[in-house]
Amino acid sequence: MTPVLELRNGTKEYRGVPAVKDVTFTLERGEVHALLGENGAGKSTLTKMLAGVVEPTAGEIYVDGRQTELRTPSEALRRGIAMVYQETSLVPSLTVAQNLYLTDDKHFHRLRGIYIAGQQFLQSLNFHVDPTALVSSLGAGQKQMVEIARAVHHNAQVIIFDEPTSTLTPEEKYQFFSLVDRLRKRGVSIIFISHALEEALQISDRITVMRDGEHVITDLTSAFDRDKIIRAMVGRALSDELYGARKDRRVRPAGDKVLSVQNLSMQNIVRNTSFSVFSGQITGVFGLIGSGRTEAAKVVAGVLKRDFFHGGQVRLDGRPVRYRVPRPAVRDGIIYVTEDRKIEGFFETMSIAENIYLGALAGGRTKAWTVSMGEMKAIADEWTRALNVRAINSDARVIELSGGNQQKVVVAKALVQKPRLIIFDEPTRGVDVGAIAEIHHLIERLADEGIAVMVISSYLPEILQLSDRILVCRQGRIVEEFAGHKADEETIMYAAVH
Repeated sequence: MTPVLELRNGTKEYRGVPAVKDVTFTLERGEVHALLGENGAGKSTLTKMLAGVVEPTAGEIYVDGRQTELRTPSEALRRGIAMVYQETSLVPSLTVAQNLYLTDDKHFHRLRGIYIAGQQFLQSLNFHVDPTALVSSLGAGQKQMVEIARAVHHNAQVIIFDEPTSTLTPEEKYQFFSLVDRLRKRGVSIIFISHALEEALQISDRITVMRDGEHVITDLTSAFDRDKIIRAMVGRALSDELYGARKDRRVRPAGDKVLSVQNLSMQNIVRNTSFSVFSGQITGVFGLIGSGRTEAAKVVAGVLKRDFFHGGQVRLDGRPVRYRVPRPAVRDGIIYVTEDRKIEGFFETMSIAENIYLGALAGGRTKAWTVSMGEMKAIADEWTRALNVRAINSDARVIELSGGNQQKVVVAKALVQKPRLIIFDEPTRGVDVGAIAEIHHLIERLADEGIAVMVISSYLPEILQLSDRILVCRQGRIVEEFAGHKADEETIMYAAVH
């Protein structure tokens, strides 16, 4: 049968350096094709060529056997190709329904009509999102559901999902997988990019692995297991480094109490929650989307304001603090590493060096009265080497990097501020297995150096692997605390949902 979509000998170069090099990729009608590889392997660049976001430097694209040039995403959409991006492409100032019907000029301004239609459509997908809500008010998981719904709404025959489940709860993932199965039965072809290898093995028909911009292997999913995929991705086995048996690892004893939170409240999202964080220890925080875990951390870091009356108390090293903006919190050594790197984590049109140097300036870690280009380059080179940021050089713009390398820049911008307490919110979201191991080792090294570390994650194996203490958040409160080496997935999940 003629492939529904095909890239022949595709190459894409940036500044003369190939991000994708001479790759041939085919998508059959009605199949789910998983595209796997490390960050920087070229997965997103390849799919963006197929979605009309970037033009190939060389190579040919065929749709239903006919050679086609896809110069824009709208042109690709007319050809039946839609893409759900890893980082949201929604319009924040519009409602959910307006984003769904953004290209439908006949119905866009009929608010009542699109709200009713949007409600019915979202319910048909089992997505619990209010169609009248502004996108700017949604969490990362709900934004991802709207992105998915918008692609399905266009009745595309090819849908490209780039990390669609990275912000979804287990229940939402189940609904998404059911949706993928329904689409496959309708003859829709799907390209599925994910760093969750178990998901790729679960739902795909074929798997393609890329490494360093080149094609490594394509085969039926039944020919793969987790270890074979990892070896193809990184050229070595990583099973012992990722999510190993936590019970065999040393539990760090609690040091000094760095942070004490008592009866913290913010609107109806954070409700009289209390917890403590200790130096030299990793405190893991698990909770489903909407549990208030991120909001509580943002209040501590001054990103959000707690209630003025009866908002509770935050103590840093025993001293009461109340931050209304992040700057005094940063100066006191509290650093929050955001879960939404594109919106809140970096300046995408600036270079790697400029982003990291801004972190040094914000933390007061440089004494220069004016910007020192030499100091900027030295600091950037130090941290890009330390975190193994893959880029042409430190002058490369952050927007040109892969998702995992962007995350490393965000982490570098935080660590250059020399934190006393660092809060990682979904530190490995959209990051490949190789980079996950690097980030985990970095987090553990920070705790070993005596820094107080909080890790917020919706991925239970990550929480179990890293945490010395585990806090479970539900409905705006910390409801349970477990010792890291004694907890298991079933116990933690039960506490999070009951």
